[in-house]
Order: sequence, then C-alpha cells, then structure tokens
Amino acid sequence: MSQLSEYFSEPNAFTAMIFEKLKDHPKRIVFPEGEDVRIVRVAARMVEMEIGVPILLGDESRIISLFEKEGLSLDFVRIINPSKSSDLSLFAKRLEKIERYRGLSLTNATETVTKPHRYAAMMLQYSHCDAVVGGNQVIPGLFYRSLLQMVKPLANVPRVFSAAVVVGDHLDHLGSEGILFLADTGMNPAPLTTELASFAVETGKVARHYLGRRPRVVLLSHSTKGSSNADSARRMEAATALAKSQVSDLDIEIDGELQADVALDPLAAEVKLPEAERHGSADVLVFPNLDASHISMKLLQHVAGAQIYGHLVMGLTRPAAQVPRTATEEMILGTAAAVGLEAVKTHELYAVGEITW
Repeated sequence: MSQLSEYFSEPNAFTAMIFEKLKDHPKRIVFPEGEDVRIVRVAARMVEMEIGVPILLGDESRIISLFEKEGLSLDFVRIINPSKSSDLSLFAKRLEKIERYRGLSLTNATETVTKPHRYAAMMLQYSHCDAVVGGNQVIPGLFYRSLLQMVKPLANVPRVFSAAVVVGDHLDHLGSEGILFLADTGMNPAPLTTELASFAVETGKVARHYLGRRPRVVLLSHSTKGSSNADSARRMEAATALAKSQVSDLDIEIDGELQADVALDPLAAEVKLPEAERHGSADVLVFPNLDASHISMKLLQHVAGAQIYGHLVMGLTRPAAQVPRTATEEMILGTAAAVGLEAVKTHELYAVGEITW
C-alpha cells in the first residue's frame, strides 16, 4: 500500500470517473503555492496514479526538502522558482502587452510576474501548463485577481464565477448520482439576472461534460413557481426564462424558480407541484446570491460529511480552480483532476496558441 494512502480517500463516484479518463490524457497542473506539504503529497500522488504532471512554484531547495522529509520521489515533478525562471522576461513583456491592450501601464512588470500566482496565471494563458490550482495558502481574492488580470475571459460569459462539486454517496437526493454542482460559490455576492442565467448555462455545460449526459439545472429561491411575489423570487424566475432561451441547441434542462426540496426530492416536488411533469433530482443548483451558496456548501461539507471539490473558476478560456486554506489533500487532488479533465475539453475546442489577447 502507498505511504500516501492515509491522506486520500478511495475514489468516489466523481473522482473515479475523472481519474480513469486522465490516465489516457494526463495534464500539466501548476500549483503556485508549492511550498506546502499538502501540495507535495498531492504532486507525488498524481505521479503515482499517472493522472498528471505536477508543476510546483516556489523555492526549489525548500520544496525538495519537503519531498525528502516525506520520503517521496521527485520523479516527473517539475519545480520552478519564478524569480529565477528563464521565462520571466518573456512573461513580463507579455504582461505589458496585455496591460497596453487594456489601456493601462505597469511600473514594474517583472516584479509583478515574479509573484507565484501571477506567474502561474501567465503560464496558463500562454500554454506553458494546462490548468492551475491555487489558494491553499492565501485568501481567495489574491488568487482570483491574478487569474482575472492574466487569463483571457470567454466573450460570451458576462462575469467570471465559480462552481463547487459536492459528492456524497451516503446522502439522499444529492443529485441523481451522488454528485451535485453548486454555483456561484465563491466570487459574486449579488449577481444580476443576466449573470445568474449565465451561471446556469455554463455550469450546465460543465456538468454535462463530467456526467456524460443531459444535466438538470435548477435556479433556486425561497419560492416555488410563484408561491412568493418577492423581488428576489421574480429575479430567479426571470433568470430561469433567460437561461432557457440560451440552451435551445444544448442538451441541458433548465428549471426554476424552485425551493431546494422541490429541486432535489421528487416526493416534495409531487406535493408542491402536483400537476408538473415528474423529474429526478437536480444535478446543478444555482443560488440567488453568494451567501446562500457558500453557507450551503459549508454545511454540506462540515455537517453532512460531503466531499467538496473546487471552486472551479468558470468563464475563463483556460481551466483553473481555487481551493480553501483548510483544503485536505483529498480535496486538492480531486480538484486538480477536475481541472485536468476540463483541460482535455479545452484542447479539443481550441488549437494551441489560439487563445490570445
């Protein structure tokens, strides 16, 4: 048995699927906070499972020392110190170009790019890696700002947001397969109607990619189909209608505004919507605001014992994910695998070097 096994759970309904796919398409995943023993263990585990090529940013001697202390091999693990990298001057010039495109100027582009999160974002934007996972040692805003500054957004997504994957085989009504996607769980405190519709459509696309079938996306409210006339309920109703109009050529089901029990429990739906067509449990939940989504996610994790992966950053042209400072090795590994699988899709959609500012 691997000496790393104590830090990782057995693959579940979500991770087993993506681990298997990544063995055929391993991707280069950058960890900007590489001087973290959790990242060292995750990197070694990725190599051991043959699901990816980890790239750790930080001081080389410190990272090597952590590997040695843990008794882990550095084979197929790449370490980069941004301040000593041969790509530093190239990235600085490219950042200056990005800022000129925005009509801005930088005092010291080299100093900016030397910071690990910004260096990782530049690697991602210019195809020096396939995906980035960060946030394990910093506040979320620092990680998100680096991505928003360096990585080109999708033109059709009005606002970048994040989604979490919740897995709980032991929980009733947690999606139809024990997998549930939540949005937006990390970035936008009070999204507009157009943004909520976009969250529904984009998270539905991701759910379809992971699940391999038509997902059911529900926009949540304290109201079910007009049971309340509150402005917040009517906003979710409007967002639902807008999202439906945007998926006519996509294999995604959209519903709303619904209460959480109606969205997840078919028996509750029968009571509250007796005349409605029968549906299974939702695969994606879109929340009216960040408070509702983040609190729900934390309760599912810490009270119900669900496993959480992400936050997957949505609305960028390259895959990235933010993990909390409290993340376990299991969460980081699953999240890295998730963005690795997203990178497989990105490579199918875009030719290398096609995504430019």
